[in-house]
Amino acid sequence: MEEEKKETPNQAAAEEEEDQIVNPWEVAAKDGGKIDYDKLIDKFGCQRLDQTLIGRVHRLTGRPPHVFLRRGVFFAHRDFNEILDAYEKGKKFYLYTGRGPSSEALHLGHLVPFMFTKYLQDVFRVPLVIQLTDDEKCMWKNLTVEESQRLARENAKDIIACGFDITRTFIFSDFDYVGGAFYKNMVKVAKCVTLNKVQGIFGFSGEDHIGKISFPPVQAVPSFPSSFPHLFSGKDDLRCLIPCAIDQDPYFRMTRDVAPRIGYHKPSLIESTFFPALQGETGKMSASDPNSAIYVTDSAKVIKSKINKYAFSGGQDSVEKHRQLGANLEVDISIKYLNFFLEDDTELEHIKTEYAAGRMLTGEVKGRLGVVLSEIVERHRAARASVTDEVVDAFMAARPLPNMFD
Repeated sequence: MEEEKKETPNQAAAEEEEDQIVNPWEVAAKDGGKIDYDKLIDKFGCQRLDQTLIGRVHRLTGRPPHVFLRRGVFFAHRDFNEILDAYEKGKKFYLYTGRGPSSEALHLGHLVPFMFTKYLQDVFRVPLVIQLTDDEKCMWKNLTVEESQRLARENAKDIIACGFDITRTFIFSDFDYVGGAFYKNMVKVAKCVTLNKVQGIFGFSGEDHIGKISFPPVQAVPSFPSSFPHLFSGKDDLRCLIPCAIDQDPYFRMTRDVAPRIGYHKPSLIESTFFPALQGETGKMSASDPNSAIYVTDSAKVIKSKINKYAFSGGQDSVEKHRQLGANLEVDISIKYLNFFLEDDTELEHIKTEYAAGRMLTGEVKGRLGVVLSEIVERHRAARASVTDEVVDAFMAARPLPNMFD
């Protein structure tokens, strides 16, 4: 098990100002550069996900590793090996992930953790809790309570459309669920975290309102099974695995520091890179710029137009030069998006080889990406159309899941 990184007040903020900022609310590299994930691993104190662990997933589940595992989209972890060790001995675990509902429609980057979490639920056959942090977005985005709650339900429809098993899934909004055993765990966590500590981890300042400072325990305690007595009564020893983007790591560094002090296992994490904006790989997309992303509400025509107009190309500025020099795959956004969403490994390698050699042009690569993304969005839109308010209510009802480990 790796040792948790200890941080002094504002150390995180001070260090990140030098080259890159990665926290739950901001992702940016100095001078518009790329995020250095090796530096993040070193700074956060997590570990790189290697082929040995990916091979174990394949062996233990009997199912091929997800494309996000095979291609390094999920690239880092904390104690994922311990989850696999326990599973190999017949001990199950539960999954926990979440969404901060700040917008009406999700973009493809928002779907990445849910697509991967569905895979984990399917292959390991384990229960899942999904937290909608409507309270967080109310405080950070200056939304009203009512608007935050409405967005949470709308986002829940997109999450459900990813195909989660209702017999193994509980979705909850903080405004509706926090209380009882959940709140007791929040208080236990809050008592263990000093103001100096929370400022060091999150970079809060004297200008931040106390709601922000009090929020981290809310995101921490779904990691503890006793927060869900209707699901895990008497199962306080159950382990938790959290699939998330690496910008959420600060919350769970804090959680892992506190967990043994209040009698729980440290949650394990499996963490992803950021899904890049169409304009280039400089961090994660901006919800304020609709042309920086492909949304699940975009039509095939809009998707094609966005890719053609805005997807940064690694190709050369003339056909003749491109045939001679080929494309720079390291900066080409169409290639990066295909790396996420084109399932066929053989086809992806063919495209990369031909494009890098100049035998395939940017327009051809963008054309293939348009087809791939349009198919994904259309499938999602059809699935979402069948998610009624009654279906949302069923997923969000605090009920036992009697067959959750079958």
